[in-house]
Amino acid sequence: MKKITIFYTDDDEDDLDIFTDAVESLSRDINLQTYSGGEKLLNAIYHPPPTPSVIFLDLNMPGKNGFDVLNELKGSKDKSDIPVIIFSTSNEPGIIEKCLKLGANYFITKPVLMKDIVKSIEHSLSINWKEFVPDSKTFVYKL
Repeated sequence: MKKITIFYTDDDEDDLDIFTDAVESLSRDINLQTYSGGEKLLNAIYHPPPTPSVIFLDLNMPGKNGFDVLNELKGSKDKSDIPVIIFSTSNEPGIIEKCLKLGANYFITKPVLMKDIVKSIEHSLSINWKEFVPDSKTFVYKL
């Protein structure tokens, strides 16, 4: 199994720590890069290395929020193929629909329990992103 590079951005330090702990518990070779906002994430993406294999993205952040970041990445000619997984506290149908329309690859409502967070990340990393085509039935992660 090759090393996976995950970029995760969230403005909540506790969420960044929890996500880090969850990733560290996985039995995979993962390079996790965390960022405390959309601007920092975009800066890292446009100035590699490393280059992310997948991006986990919070929506509600000050400054460049997740929608702004998603819109910019999916509108970029050379970055639009990076899978973007929305990792948000929201489960509102309108927000989920907006993320799908903007080109997100997957949507996970942040689980409460650590075991469920780990399971959601593991599941996301098991998806073949080159072949996966999200639609209204497959876009949202179900616990």
